[in-house]
Amino acid sequence: MDQYEPDRLTPPQVAAVRRSLRSGRAALTRRSLLRASAGGALAAGGLGALSGCGIPAAGKSQGGTSAQDHSAREKVVHFSNWTEYIDVDKSGKRHPTLETFRKRTGIRVDYTEDINDNNEFFGKIKPQLAAGQDTGRDIIVLTDWLAARLIRLGWVQKLDPSNLPHAYTNLSPQFRDPDWDPGRAYSYPWQGISTVIAYNKKALDGVEVRSVSDLLDNPRLKGRVGFLSEMRDSMGMTLLDMGRDPARFTDDDFDAAIARLQKAVDKGQIRRFTGNDYTSDLTKGDFAACVAWAGDVVQLKADSPDVDFVVPDSGYMTSTDNMCVPNRARHKTNAERLIDFYYEPAEAAALAAYINYVTPVDGVKPYLAKIDKAAADNPLIVPDKAMQAKSHAFRSLSQKEETAYEEKFAKLTGA
Repeated sequence: MDQYEPDRLTPPQVAAVRRSLRSGRAALTRRSLLRASAGGALAAGGLGALSGCGIPAAGKSQGGTSAQDHSAREKVVHFSNWTEYIDVDKSGKRHPTLETFRKRTGIRVDYTEDINDNNEFFGKIKPQLAAGQDTGRDIIVLTDWLAARLIRLGWVQKLDPSNLPHAYTNLSPQFRDPDWDPGRAYSYPWQGISTVIAYNKKALDGVEVRSVSDLLDNPRLKGRVGFLSEMRDSMGMTLLDMGRDPARFTDDDFDAAIARLQKAVDKGQIRRFTGNDYTSDLTKGDFAACVAWAGDVVQLKADSPDVDFVVPDSGYMTSTDNMCVPNRARHKTNAERLIDFYYEPAEAAALAAYINYVTPVDGVKPYLAKIDKAAADNPLIVPDKAMQAKSHAFRSLSQKEETAYEEKFAKLTGA
């Protein structure tokens, strides 16, 4: 069993959190809140809780700690999620998929949009989990690095495969075996978040962009290129372009990628590192091309005919937001039934049609086509097998690595 050691934030980690909260994945987009991914750091809301001595993990690393399951008697499941991350009807007050689940199973979903940032939410639930107490939640949705931390600490429960037949069968191969939860014993993806190259066709003026190397080396793009201020996304895409695997890279590989980007910064090739505010630069043509989040690109393409994207031959980065059942949850079976419900292709399609993220469910395309054919044909929402094969995840980092890498990346970006 791991010990929970409250780490004091280094300056680079504080800078990473502030970048995320100001303009990164924690910043509000048109329909969604993209996720803060500065793993190993805590936002201001959670810092005070971590100033004391080491706290022992509440459960064993094999399966966490269960409570008496009240699912049979209490027909409810308490579900905490990010804001604007589920389908909503025209009234803006009801969630059609949750209504379908209630009518079919008799289980009411107490749905709360109380996650604004991974770090902030961790600070909120950590005292209860560390003390072996019920958080009042049966499902929580965490970005992969934070889900990995809770699994390592033994603070989430091992899922019962017998309650997850659709999830087990329909989970897309690209999400099946992350290094932090092999075989998905403790988590299932809610949605995927992909990083690609976006461009403005008018601003390119005939320049072809197919790779990160094109962004970094083509002199005709000097001063009109953007990279993301999220370390895992920009570094992951650069590592792939250099033939390195983001799931297995070494310190030397990371340093080589930093040097590659530093060269582009020094010669003025990269205009700036941004959070979600790159969307304005891209639509105006201040960026001819940039590293971008697919969820944004889907929305931008709907509004601007000049915006499009490319997936490099070297691959692209994908992270996930994941459903987990925390320790001491009162309604574990009900939670597992809801997780499984969202792996039925028809229900996954209803969700994907509204929120436009990468669906983790195989077999969703024909159902989605009945709702929105353009969404069904969009590989940023329903990746085909060729695109799935190009998907890569950033490996888990130790605390030491996190500190060192964020420091180097902060120096590169001027943060």
